Amino acid sequence: MALRADLLPALAAFESAARHQNFAHAAEELHLTASAVSHHVRKLESRLGVALFQRHARGVSLTAEGRQLADAAGSAMADMESVVRSLRVARTEQDRVHITTLHSLTYTWLQPRLPQFAALHPHIRLTVDTEVALTRFDEGGPDLGIRHGPGHWPGLTAHHLMDDYLFPVASPSLPGVDAVRDPAQIAQLPLVSDLARQGWHDWLRAADVHGVSLEERYRFSDSTAALNAAVHGLGAALARDKIVTPYLAAGVLVRLPGPALKARWGYYVVHPAHKRLKPAARTFIDWLLALPTDDTHA
Repeated sequence: MALRADLLPALAAFESAARHQNFAHAAEELHLTASAVSHHVRKLESRLGVALFQRHARGVSLTAEGRQLADAAGSAMADMESVVRSLRVARTEQDRVHITTLHSLTYTWLQPRLPQFAALHPHIRLTVDTEVALTRFDEGGPDLGIRHGPGHWPGLTAHHLMDDYLFPVASPSLPGVDAVRDPAQIAQLPLVSDLARQGWHDWLRAADVHGVSLEERYRFSDSTAALNAAVHGLGAALARDKIVTPYLAAGVLVRLPGPALKARWGYYVVHPAHKRLKPAARTFIDWLLALPTDDTHA
């Protein structure tokens, strides 16, 4: 007998009843009545010409033929559930974008803008990795990254996101900061630095300040840590404009006199050149590249 589509509800009812050995429990699972489950089972028995259950006062139990069909139906249902689960996971992964980026940029620039992305694309899920170590774009790794650098990396496609600018900032409570009127006087303050390729010597040269000795009293490996040190009054810091904006807006740091020096390196969105981007990752890149960068500096 060919398996017809009209038998599928009956098979589903039988599989549940066989698993529970109880029509009422099967009915509860399937949101049916016990009599509906019984009707489906009898329809299946009539089509097959065999009894699938022995009915007695204490309930029901499978016949030998019923056990044979129950084993096959249970295996088929398990296989289908496994496929459905894998399809659902695959669909979820298609809608998830794994991003590797910088902690400092994530905290001060990216996170404040993510609500806008979520409103535009509520189905896309983001995983943001801010590990200090340079992440590899291996199989199963990030879909894309935001990097600070020269704009070219082997094996990666790079899209210019925005430029970077450096200028000095300090806490308004830092002793002596109120008296600073020109860049040369900044060199007399205790200075905070990070491990960036451009630092105080580069900025003072751009500000036309020469022949001064610098006291870099504190040095941090992370730009955010350097800014926080300035917030706590440890000294003046050379800030990156995209990172320092929320500190200036909150008034915990103030910009000191002098030019904004365009950094040799900028920010880039990167992804493996050999892999095709999934649609959700392409959507996130397009959104990033369309953001206003506010590159206006006095």
